[in-house]
Amino acid sequence: MEQTLEDPPTSAVLLDHCHFSQVIFNNVEKFYVPGGDITCYYTLTQHFIPRRKDWIGIFRCSLNQTILQLLVSPNTGNSWCQVGWKTTREYYTFMWVTLPIDLNNISAKQEVQFKAYYLPKDDEYYQFCYVDQDGVVRGASIPFQFRPENEEDILVVTTQGEVEEIEQQNKELCKENQELKDSCVSLQKQNSDMQAELQRKQEELETLQNINKKLEQKVKEQKDYWETELLQLKEQNQKVSSENEKMGMRVDQLQAQLSTQEKEMEKLVQGAQDKTEQLEHLKKENGQLSLSLTEQREHQKKLEQTVEEMKQKETAAAKKQQKLTDENFDLSRRLGENKIIYDALQREKERIGKENDLLKKENRRLLTYMGLDFDSLPYQVPTSDQEGAEQNPGLVYGNPYSGIQESSSPSLLSIKKCPICESDFADGICDHILEQQQMLTLCLKCPICDKVFSEREKQIFEDHVFCHSL
Repeated sequence: MEQTLEDPPTSAVLLDHCHFSQVIFNNVEKFYVPGGDITCYYTLTQHFIPRRKDWIGIFRCSLNQTILQLLVSPNTGNSWCQVGWKTTREYYTFMWVTLPIDLNNISAKQEVQFKAYYLPKDDEYYQFCYVDQDGVVRGASIPFQFRPENEEDILVVTTQGEVEEIEQQNKELCKENQELKDSCVSLQKQNSDMQAELQRKQEELETLQNINKKLEQKVKEQKDYWETELLQLKEQNQKVSSENEKMGMRVDQLQAQLSTQEKEMEKLVQGAQDKTEQLEHLKKENGQLSLSLTEQREHQKKLEQTVEEMKQKETAAAKKQQKLTDENFDLSRRLGENKIIYDALQREKERIGKENDLLKKENRRLLTYMGLDFDSLPYQVPTSDQEGAEQNPGLVYGNPYSGIQESSSPSLLSIKKCPICESDFADGICDHILEQQQMLTLCLKCPICDKVFSEREKQIFEDHVFCHSL
């Protein structure tokens, strides 16, 4: 079969759906000599329009030579159809048709040439078929063979019995041929009727197409008219909407003037009875609005009372917050004072420690001068501030001469002076220092940054200490 880059369009359309009379094949030989190119001649009818993808194929037939010779006649060339194949997919080879140069004169004879290389090599019967680009058969030729010319010159020797048998077969075939001719005539008549019907249908189709075009034109004009009407209606709608807005504003003004025009409206009600129901309706709406206004005023009063109560609560909370702020400031001030006292006491302690070291050295020097051993004394010198205060409030480490002589009267050094308020006190603590110590016991001091918190701020103090651990 022919090898092409593109396969022809085919279909599974059966014989009943084909139109074999639209393309007529001319000058088809009974046989063609193998090994040479063959030219296929055909003519297009006026009811058929060729297209670019139309093609002519060679299809194989399955009848023997005797039946084919009986079927072939000049009168049946236009009505011949395929006898050995069922669909256009069973072609042996094909060639694309060439479109006519002048489409207005398609009835001129056309031709297409098949190369010898792609032609069949056996002696079976074949036929040409014209297939359009939709895969529909538009025409079929009479069958033909590919065989040498000298095959007809072969002398066939037969017996009398065979001759009689062949004659009997010929009679039967002639009878069948006559029946086929009658059938062919009937089919030709049907074909003519169908052609006339097709022509009539085409004329009706053209008429319907003209009517359809007119209707489409009318529809287009009607559509344009409707679009124009729609634009006008939209403009009118916008004008009406604008007028409605103006009327709404006018209604508001009339409602404001309603109280001054009630007397005039009563006169109009007497002059126009049909306006009475409308006026009553307006009065009912006015009463409902008045009732709603009264309820809104009462609700407003309640809201004002609630706002006043909230303001009082807010004032009380602000006063309470100010009081807490003052207390916090006072505590901060006291804390600062306590820190100052603590620093002063610390410096005093360091100063007293230095004096105590000097007195220790002086005691040792005096004892050495008196010939006494410090370790062999019958008393022990106190080592703490509290023990020294119990023996002699005036000396931190006691009197070095207490083992030799003791005085029953208090020393002048037993009187102390507060470093803050500069008040004198003896054998005790200054009231100012006592108060500061009591305040310190009521405060919470951070062990890391020495920040002081009041006892009421215990939670804040715990959170502050916890933040150091993060």
